[in-house]
Amino acid sequence: MNGMSVTDLATAPTAETAPTAAAAPTAGRPGARLFMCPPTFFAVSYRINPWMDPAWPVDAVRAVGEWERVAAAYCALGHEVTVADAVPGLPDLVFTANAGVVHDGRVLLARFRHPERAPEAAAYAAAFWAAGYTDITPSTYVNEGQGDYLAAGGVVLGASGFRTDPRSHDEVAEFTGLPVVGLELVDPRFYHLDTALAVLDDDLVAYWPGAFSGASRGVLEELFPDAVLATEDDARAFGLNAWSDRRTVVLAAGAPHLSAAVRDRGFATVELCTTELQRAGGSVKCCTLEMR
Repeated sequence: MNGMSVTDLATAPTAETAPTAAAAPTAGRPGARLFMCPPTFFAVSYRINPWMDPAWPVDAVRAVGEWERVAAAYCALGHEVTVADAVPGLPDLVFTANAGVVHDGRVLLARFRHPERAPEAAAYAAAFWAAGYTDITPSTYVNEGQGDYLAAGGVVLGASGFRTDPRSHDEVAEFTGLPVVGLELVDPRFYHLDTALAVLDDDLVAYWPGAFSGASRGVLEELFPDAVLATEDDARAFGLNAWSDRRTVVLAAGAPHLSAAVRDRGFATVELCTTELQRAGGSVKCCTLEMR
């Protein structure tokens, strides 16, 4: 594991890596620390979400290239990328957003819903320890980390419905000292919160309403009356599986409506091809854990 810099991950400028906003992006929160793991052993060898099809061969080399461009974009924005070692037999370890909840230098380690991913918890614990995190607590209930828990201002948005156990909401609230706002996901294609909602700034989110129950849509409308509303096409293109430093939003290419709407709110965007990674049900944010 190591911290990577712009020099480590710099690539020649391409249409994929260039920001689409008129002006070059400037990091809104310089020095964010991001935790990633390369898809060295990436594969779709089982099916635990509707996007996965083991009968469809995966191009692992292409997946690595997609991941490298995401990491390079973060470094170019001035952020630190800490890279964990890939582990044979754990093809979804690339999706580090699911590793746990990190708060105040402490880690609430993930507990996975599906047995196929359960061994990742030990691998992530070792990676956190190597990165200097010594206060690591296993979750009591199923909790798939920042896949289902996203900080937004003074609250944590916590999802349930497909993966994370709603009983873990109280556990996360106690761990972070922040109120957890429960949201219910209802479309199995958007099985984690970070596939249906992106936090753009402390008081601004983007989401696709169809991914949430009626009650949860009401909660989001009350909390974020000025939210960017994505289309179903945006969500299907994994455009909402994005990471924002509060000035620049890094997201998957293929969601032009969402990208334009985000730029209309004053953000720069970096749009990257992640189609190979999407075949396992993830994109930019799934590959990114913010170590707050």
